[in-house]
Amino acid sequence: MLLQSLREEVLQANLELVRRGLVLYTFGNASGISRQDGLIAIKPSGVAYDSMTPQDLVITDLGGKVVEGKLQPSSDLPTHVELYKRFPKIGGVAHTHSEFATAWAQACRPIPCFGTTHADYFHGPVPVTACLSAEEIAGDYEKNTGLAISKVFDRLEADDIPAVLVAGHAPFCWGISPADAAHNAVILESVAKMAYHTIGIAAEADPISRHLQDKHFLRKHGHSAYYGQVPKK
Repeated sequence: MLLQSLREEVLQANLELVRRGLVLYTFGNASGISRQDGLIAIKPSGVAYDSMTPQDLVITDLGGKVVEGKLQPSSDLPTHVELYKRFPKIGGVAHTHSEFATAWAQACRPIPCFGTTHADYFHGPVPVTACLSAEEIAGDYEKNTGLAISKVFDRLEADDIPAVLVAGHAPFCWGISPADAAHNAVILESVAKMAYHTIGIAAEADPISRHLQDKHFLRKHGHSAYYGQVPKK
């Protein structure tokens, strides 16, 4: 069986989305990629999480062709493929329909950086894509979703903001591994909820200053990060 270790990682990432209450029934999916092999492991379409095993995961190439697996891959596979092509540093993708992040996506509004919890993970507002045209929806819909995400990051750094809201749809997150992608999906839902409540308390609330955003993001990320147990030089 191909990519046993990656299969295990991807299964656990999918189950983490369930444990954290980010998916209902068979909604959502997580995947991982072996860059060395040029292969993706992804959740099968419509399979219940509580019965899923590593053997159920589907292995495809970067063209979306199934290489190993008896089940159909997630219908969102073409979106995952576009993200792996567009962002060569990422190792995992997680897609959910979590309540608060999806509400922001349905409102077609980016999530402002109202506080330091947000800034610890996302270096600026979490962006929203443009709405797909009728032609894009009628055509290769899932691939066009990935292309719409890619366009957003023509002006942003995917490493700095590892999440996006697809207008009228739901969030996609990514990371250096499947576990990291799932982790970012959990954090995204938390900051989406906090932002929603912030506006409820103060409709005209302003984002925190760029100085404070920079401080909190850069103390955890980048060359000068000092949060946590930094290895001694």
